[in-house]
Amino acid sequence: MSDPQLKIGLFGIGLDTYWPQFKGLHDRLVGYQTYIHQRLEGQGMSVVDAGLVDTVEKARQAARMFAEARVEILFLYVSTYALSSTVLPVVQQAKVPVVVLNLQPVSKIDYNAFNALQSREEMTGEWLAHCQACSAPEIAGVFKRAGIEYHLVTGVLDGADAWREIEAWVDAARVKAVLRDSSIGLMGHYYGGMMDVYSDYTQLASVFGTHFAIVEMDQLKALRDAVSQDDIHAMRQRFAEAFDVSEECSPAELDRAARTSSALFKLVEKHRLDFMAYYYEGTPGSEHEDIVTSIIAGNTLLNASHIPAAGEFEVKNAFAMKIMDSFGAGGSFSELYVMDFDDDIVLLGHDGPGHPGIAAGKVQLVPLRVYHGKPGKGLSIQMSVKNGPVTLLSVLQERDGSVRLLVAEGQSEPGPILQIGNTNSRYRFSIGAKRFVNDWSKAGPSHHCAIGVGHIAEKIERLGELLGVEVVRVC
Repeated sequence: MSDPQLKIGLFGIGLDTYWPQFKGLHDRLVGYQTYIHQRLEGQGMSVVDAGLVDTVEKARQAARMFAEARVEILFLYVSTYALSSTVLPVVQQAKVPVVVLNLQPVSKIDYNAFNALQSREEMTGEWLAHCQACSAPEIAGVFKRAGIEYHLVTGVLDGADAWREIEAWVDAARVKAVLRDSSIGLMGHYYGGMMDVYSDYTQLASVFGTHFAIVEMDQLKALRDAVSQDDIHAMRQRFAEAFDVSEECSPAELDRAARTSSALFKLVEKHRLDFMAYYYEGTPGSEHEDIVTSIIAGNTLLNASHIPAAGEFEVKNAFAMKIMDSFGAGGSFSELYVMDFDDDIVLLGHDGPGHPGIAAGKVQLVPLRVYHGKPGKGLSIQMSVKNGPVTLLSVLQERDGSVRLLVAEGQSEPGPILQIGNTNSRYRFSIGAKRFVNDWSKAGPSHHCAIGVGHIAEKIERLGELLGVEVVRVC
């Protein structure tokens, strides 16, 4: 399964003409760039640093360095005024997204101290250490004429706002690499009649770079047939650790779920899957039906292991869940349940596997006499998403062949929910329940979405820019 080592390119720009004229300026600017390098490394990334590029020759050397290292994204630090001729060769050859860091060392110059300097030379050198903004329009203008996509972060060198933006770009680049190096397993078929969930695999693969692996139910059956009693016992122990197992769960049902869960993990390992979409019914009394009616516990454990499993063969929502999980936000399979107009909130949830990493307390494992609108019976999970900020994400496929991301931020709140043996929670949105449902629906998603904890819409917007897809933000 994928575990890409993200490489970030970093280079600063300056003008070699300045160094002999203004004592200490070069070293001072290199110090600022070193600070940026260390902050980027602090996020756990591998930083390929080409140093301070101040000539065309150094620009060409930096371009070769980044191309050979195969960096995912370039951060261009504007240390002072620099010629755009030292920038263009680098980004043209690297052929990766570039983020221009227009970061001033302080929020403002100390005007009194500046004007008290002894000479015009000292004053000019001090000004040059603060004139990062001077090059921003030149770089932007050249990029625009050259047809190069770029992004700009403007702020203070150690400013919280600027670094929130930078971290969003780093996280987005990492998630883009995760998706590109991942494999999604498709097992079974669509829930018949849900035309909104039908997906174009080629289109999704072209946007995300993900490999699609078709997995047969018979492969899962063969692995399940080979599960040993020791495997079942080990999985039962895992159930006891991961779930609050209801006393109503019979030993036979727990063994049945443990056998299927063990086989699921073997299937994922065999095909090196990073996430999956599944749905199957099977004829009444068949072995395939026996498998699919005992699959929820195992897929919940897969979610907890950062291998999202989307039910009802909702391929687009499997991508939404993988994106949310890759951002560290969880990502539980959900749909609109009911509106509470008195409290101005919306309940969302879904039957099937949940994501234990975002649960309020321990996930319950409970028996159901009949699945919700689906054939069969067996064990299911019951949980709520922990209270606090949440983000909703849906992957959309449009009539014109494009892919869009639909995102909303809200709050998971305490209060009464439906105790029906699945995941459901109460959510409040800044635009109110009625407008949220209207605006979300009008964007044209399928009726499923992924819910994760924290407000990460900004990061999803950055991911959309890196992928070249539109992001629609409802609230």
